[in-house]
Amino acid sequence: MRTETPQPIRLSDYRPPAYLVDEIHLDFDLKPSATRVKARLSLRRNGEHAEPLILNGERLTPISVAIDGRVLAQTEFAIDAEYLTIVDVPAEFVLETEVEIDPTANTSLDGLYMSGGRFCTQCEAEGFRKITWFPDRPDVLARYTVRMTADKAFHRLLSNGNLMESGQTSDGRHYAVWNDPFPKPCYLFALVAGELDVLEDSLVTMSGRKVDLRIYVDPGMADRAVYAMDALKRSIKWDEEAFGREYDLDLFMIVAVRDFNFGAMENKGLNIFNSSLLLADQATATDFDYERIESVVAHEYFHNWTGDRITCRDWFQLCLKEGLTVFRDQSFSADMRGAAVQRIKDVKALRARQFSEDQGPLAHPVRPSSYLKIDNFYTATIYEKGSEVIGMLKTLIGAEAFREGMDLYFDRWDGHATTVEAFIECFAEVSGQDLSTFFDWYEQAGTPRVDIRRSYDAAARTLKLELTQTTPPTPGQPSKKPLPIPVRLGLLDGEGRTLAFERDGQAVDETVVVLDAAKASVTLTGVDREPVLSALRGFSAPVVLTTDAAPKDRYVQLAADPDLFNRWEAGQDLARDLMLARSAGTPDEVGEERYAEAVGRALSDQAADPAFKALLLSLPSEAELALAQQPADPAAIHMARNALRGRLAVHLAEELGRLHTGLQDLGEFSPDAAGAGRRALRNMALDILSVDPHAENAERAYGHYEAAGNMTDAMGGLSALMQIGGEPFEKALADFYERWKSEPLVIDKWFALQARAPDEGALGRVLGLTAHPAFDPKNPNRLRALVGTFAAGNPVRFHDESGAGYRFLADQILSVDGYNPMTAARLLEPLGGWRRYRPDLGALMRAELERIVGREGLSKNVYELASRALAQD
Repeated sequence: MRTETPQPIRLSDYRPPAYLVDEIHLDFDLKPSATRVKARLSLRRNGEHAEPLILNGERLTPISVAIDGRVLAQTEFAIDAEYLTIVDVPAEFVLETEVEIDPTANTSLDGLYMSGGRFCTQCEAEGFRKITWFPDRPDVLARYTVRMTADKAFHRLLSNGNLMESGQTSDGRHYAVWNDPFPKPCYLFALVAGELDVLEDSLVTMSGRKVDLRIYVDPGMADRAVYAMDALKRSIKWDEEAFGREYDLDLFMIVAVRDFNFGAMENKGLNIFNSSLLLADQATATDFDYERIESVVAHEYFHNWTGDRITCRDWFQLCLKEGLTVFRDQSFSADMRGAAVQRIKDVKALRARQFSEDQGPLAHPVRPSSYLKIDNFYTATIYEKGSEVIGMLKTLIGAEAFREGMDLYFDRWDGHATTVEAFIECFAEVSGQDLSTFFDWYEQAGTPRVDIRRSYDAAARTLKLELTQTTPPTPGQPSKKPLPIPVRLGLLDGEGRTLAFERDGQAVDETVVVLDAAKASVTLTGVDREPVLSALRGFSAPVVLTTDAAPKDRYVQLAADPDLFNRWEAGQDLARDLMLARSAGTPDEVGEERYAEAVGRALSDQAADPAFKALLLSLPSEAELALAQQPADPAAIHMARNALRGRLAVHLAEELGRLHTGLQDLGEFSPDAAGAGRRALRNMALDILSVDPHAENAERAYGHYEAAGNMTDAMGGLSALMQIGGEPFEKALADFYERWKSEPLVIDKWFALQARAPDEGALGRVLGLTAHPAFDPKNPNRLRALVGTFAAGNPVRFHDESGAGYRFLADQILSVDGYNPMTAARLLEPLGGWRRYRPDLGALMRAELERIVGREGLSKNVYELASRALAQD
């Protein structure tokens, strides 16, 4: 049994650093199993005090410690598993240390480690302490000079900033010296050394400076970085136009690595990417991959200002860089891909990940108040909900004031580490609004529920709206405050035409109602006919909305709402209610048929974007339905969802077949939004048809797979065959592996597809695949593809009544925890919501969590999440 309880770090305990570092010089003698790191730190006391110097350091073999050139005796300092402590130091001094580290043995993939025969670093959040002794916290900003010496087999020697010098050494090796002129926290330090190809380009900034752009990849892969380079150039130009931000160095680099715990990292001037989020061509990457590359390249570039130039005072302020930068990358993607379609995709992702988080024991505020391991707070709440909060701020104060507030923030805090309070104060200052209650969005966990009731007075031509908000209790926060919630709304008549009205004496066709109390009443005047209410347009707040609207109103919206998000949302609401009714044993077959007819009419709309039509065909996921059912019954939900998909397949067979045939890509492949939208609709049509597994559909699916000229269509055909099953699927699966077995990123897709297969033998197949020669659990991409996809993406089989799925996941978590705690902790989320499920299933899930917590030597990462999942509300 575990005998010690790790102690949390609390926001309330924050204290400024006792010592600051102005300059750091690092000298790396790079050897895979015995790298020497010499560090020279220019330190000064921060204020009047006599505190000892305490520096972070883990897994470092010390060689020497010196102050101002004098080597210290071992009695003059103390080293334990986490710290170097020197009691007596001057007010200003130079500290020189030398340590040895073993990158090859570093399987946790943070600090300095080996990936594909190359040296690589990952220092966010607390990896720099595995490289050298340093105050490893984000509010210590220093200027870095880095020298690397390595054998010539490590051809590229890269670090942050500008290359100052390079050459040969007397012993036949080579070296490079880099200098970053901008102060940065140590989590933004980066180093890469190894054999790499490079794709080069350049652009001219808005002030006329030339910036060289380089993307480093595995040898022979430079052609697959072309799209990432294009996305980078578009990101740089967009940030100039949208936020007035210009890149500040003369060189911007990205490196793709094979083994990476994160998706990507924004290290100043040297972004390091998981290769899955950088490399793409039509043969090996799907349209989803292209979209993700575009989004993540933009995200990491935008961090140059929101994260690098201005960083976090402490890790509790993580949303300050991540939520804000997600807002920026989502805005960029909206401009690149279409605002309505992108908004729908963003909300689907929010509901799938963050709403689930908010309804379970791992719920936490956008700015948490305590943690054991900050690694565990790189969550959907920090990122996606953090972005939604920024979006609401923009809605509340207006686009013009929002831009002024951002400009003030950049001007005031450039070069500093700051807080969420300081950020919000900039917008309060420029808008003149009191935003003190808005700050509650950062400190209160949970998803608010908003309800709207209507009362129409035909004689007075008025519509009265009664709005209420409630937020369910979350761990540690049993009582909730009302939040300021912007509800964007409009009115339609019974035919779907926009209905004008008056608000505060002004004639409008849309308005924003701010619900900032538990209850509020709003009266709209000049309403000529009984209206259909179109509320929460554009998903103007991250809430769960209920209204007293009848199904007929939803059908009006589905057919004609000018707000495309609400048109899509109306279809989702109708489908959700039908599936929940069936899963509860009370199917509405007439309603299901009416729904299918309405979807058919929407598909025949020639003016609608194919990408939007594809989203209309996509039903709420099983995970989303589980959030709406208490207690959740995964088997019943799976059956109900398949039944409605089957209804669509039969009722719309002719239209879906016509779409599948007519949308074939006969011209040159393009990853742009238009091409991706056509492929999305074609593959979704096939996906629905394949629920009806008669011979014609099986033949259509196999023909689709065989004729595929790009990875999107190949995976679409394979996914359709997976639903049909049998010999054609197994034949295509074997063919796919033989064709792509030398392509790791494609084989990840092969593993993930099988992990999603909902047939009764799913777990047996997954267990077998863990013994496959191509399965490497130490590669995070491969582990997530198989284990993570099964647990999070195959609910009907993960939640098998035997509990075998839960045991499998717990076994994997405990195994991975031994060498990569960060990745192990990220696998735990599917077990965390055990209270939401049928009591028999919840008990089995809880038992596995108890087994995990009881393991001797469990990491802080896994212990924190598992113990929180078990804690009582």
